[in-house]
Amino acid sequence: MIIQVKPATLIKRYKRFLADIKLPNGEETTIHCANTGAMKGCAEPADTVWYSTSDNLKRKYPFSWEINQTQHEHFICVNTLRANQLVEEALNKGLIDELAGFKSLQREVKYGNENSRIDFLTTYQDLPDTYIEVKSVTLLEEGKGYFPDAVTTRGQKHLRELIDMISQGNRAVLLFAVLHSGINDISAAIHVDPVYAKLLKEAQLAGVEIIAYKADFYLNTHEMNISLGNKVPFIER
Repeated sequence: MIIQVKPATLIKRYKRFLADIKLPNGEETTIHCANTGAMKGCAEPADTVWYSTSDNLKRKYPFSWEINQTQHEHFICVNTLRANQLVEEALNKGLIDELAGFKSLQREVKYGNENSRIDFLTTYQDLPDTYIEVKSVTLLEEGKGYFPDAVTTRGQKHLRELIDMISQGNRAVLLFAVLHSGINDISAAIHVDPVYAKLLKEAQLAGVEIIAYKADFYLNTHEMNISLGNKVPFIER
C-alpha cells in the first residue's frame, strides 16, 4: 500500500479525532485522526506526523494523520482504517500462510448472536468457512507489544462471537496486525483489560487461532509504502 504523505510536527492530540500540527513553514493547523484508541506512546508532542490530503471539498479537515514517527525513530500507522486494507492486500497476495488458498473473500459480513460484523469471511475447497477478526496493535511497553491499549468491550464481544463460530463447526482466526515498527512480539494486555485477556485465553482453548503479522514501512520522500507480511509470535505473559 502506497500513501502520499507530507511531514509536520505534532503539537497535541485531543477530542480523540483531532490533532494540532505545525507545518514546515511554521503554520499551525488541525488534522483528522481516525483512531478512537488511547494511542499510548503514539502521539507525543514533537513527534513527526505524516499526513495525507483529501480532495473532498466537503471535509472540514482535509488532512488525515496516517503515520506517527516517534522520537525513537519508530513508525506507527495510527490510522486504524488501514489495518483491514493492509490485511486484505496481504490475503490477496497470499502473504498470510495460515489463510492462503481461499476460494472467496467477503468483507464486513453480519454474523453471531451479538449483532456483529466479521472483518473477513473466507471459504475454501476442503476447509470450514473461516471467520477472521482483525485487531491493530500499536501499544509498545518496555520493548514488548500488547493488545488492547484500553478496555475494549467491543473486543470482548468479538472474542465471544469467535468462540461461538468454533462451536458451530466453523474456523475462527484472530489476526493481530502489528502497525508499530518497534514491536516484535505481541501479548494480551492483562494489565490494561483483564477481562479481554481472560476471554482471549478461553478463545484459544476453544480452538480460535491467534496469529500476528507485522507491517514494514518504507519512506521515499513523500511516499509511504506499507506492507504486511512478516509473522511475529504471540506470547503468553
